[in-house]
Amino acid sequence: MSDSLAPPADPSRDRFFKLVQTYLDRAGVLADAPASVLTFLSQPKTALVLHFPVRMDNGEYRMFKGYRVQHSNILGPYKGGMRFHPDCSLDHFKALASLMTYKCALMDIPFGGAKGGIKFDPRSVSPKELEHITRRFFHALGSNIGPDYDIPATDMGTSPQTMAWAMDTYMNTTGVVTKQTVSAVVTGKPITSGGTHGRVSATGQGVVHCIVDWASRNHFELRGKRSIVQGYGNVGSNASVLLGGLGVSLVAVGDHSGYYKNPEGFNTHRLQQYVIANGSIKGYRNAEEISRNDFFGTEADIFIPAALEHQVDEAEARLLKVELVVEAANAPCTLAGEQELERRGVHVLPDLLCNAGGVTVSYYEWVQNRSAQRWTAADVENKLEIAMKDAFRRMHDFAADRDCNYRTACYAVALERLMATYADRGVFP
Repeated sequence: MSDSLAPPADPSRDRFFKLVQTYLDRAGVLADAPASVLTFLSQPKTALVLHFPVRMDNGEYRMFKGYRVQHSNILGPYKGGMRFHPDCSLDHFKALASLMTYKCALMDIPFGGAKGGIKFDPRSVSPKELEHITRRFFHALGSNIGPDYDIPATDMGTSPQTMAWAMDTYMNTTGVVTKQTVSAVVTGKPITSGGTHGRVSATGQGVVHCIVDWASRNHFELRGKRSIVQGYGNVGSNASVLLGGLGVSLVAVGDHSGYYKNPEGFNTHRLQQYVIANGSIKGYRNAEEISRNDFFGTEADIFIPAALEHQVDEAEARLLKVELVVEAANAPCTLAGEQELERRGVHVLPDLLCNAGGVTVSYYEWVQNRSAQRWTAADVENKLEIAMKDAFRRMHDFAADRDCNYRTACYAVALERLMATYADRGVFP
């Protein structure tokens, strides 16, 4: 392909945290937020950088760099994923941790915001090395995490198996007695190790709930519509499979390995199984490989960015031929990209709401672990649908009342909850 599979260099990526602050400041004006609250939220409470050695399969030792950023715990224990990726950085995790604070506040979940991970490519090591790296990292975190303090979860590059190793390491190194409740130290675990039904598909399910709600409010018939999806991992694939059941066909898809199109529509189930088996969409048959620009220029109705941050800049926004952009990833649009979409009249459902299904069901997993319960899949799915619809309503009502876009409304609704808590509790001493 003539076009690079990666987006052009974007200096705004180095200002990710400042971009989040820009959105927060805009919302602060509409929410009448005191300057003090914005100051409290302007930096994380704690930022950890850890270096630790791991013996590799060849007998050599390799140093790894890990992070855990704890942004705010005014609403409850810190909560956020652990990402294993070669492009991790402290500023990156600061931005993602702050997004978790506002996401939990928007969803009315009693958690604060955190994020962390290790700077490396998990696909470059053996399964045994991955286990050793994971266990050594969580051992190094020590008392900086805990079921009542900071609760990590899966994210990009991690999996239920990763969380099982993390939980086991914590249990065997902290001297805990209450094995059942301490399983709540992480979420996103396998069901056999204290995980919950519905967690694997939770983020994708939340995305679909948002699309269905938006479609209902805008008299947008989903059956017969076409979608394009960037990122076909857990979130993108589950959202595509669920949308397929509603009559929405996937006509173009892309990930780190390339981009493909099929005007007749992909078999989303088969593609999902292919990615699970092969690690990417590369080499998938019954599809035509296309360039990155051709992917963004594919005529469709819905675009779901479910990959990395800042994939949609002004150039990509100009190429898109869709009516709705649904941000399944964290911050997939740059500020310039969002402005271009708004100028063109393309509707945007923001990340703060759309990908909140994951943390919502993580909360349900935490509650089940703490109370020694096991909920059915139907219980979890019903609770998630109610929570997503309630949050969508709060966002929509604020936007309609204050004449602002949905992103600003999400931040403002989150701010209102944070402001109320600060007003109740004050600031020690």
